[in-house]
Amino acid sequence: MTLAIGVACLAEVVIGALLLIRVGLGPTVCDRIVALNTLSTQITLAVLLFAAFADRATYLDVSIWLASFSYLATIVWSRYLERGLL
Repeated sequence: MTLAIGVACLAEVVIGALLLIRVGLGPTVCDRIVALNTLSTQITLAVLLFAAFADRATYLDVSIWLASFSYLATIVWSRYLERGLL
């Protein structure tokens, strides 16, 4: 079980690094927003993996909070861009 969690954490780090490159090099603002949304999802998964590794249920609340606010932030940015204010 610990080996599987370690491999998953390594995959999260690699995916996070690729997403950070996408955020920096994204040709449009929309590409950057999608990359940030995906990065926040990956961070949520990393917190869930840490909760499984540490065997602590407290981190599950943190991951639920992070996922919900990440979703809300993406909707707010999308509405902001849709109205042409940027």
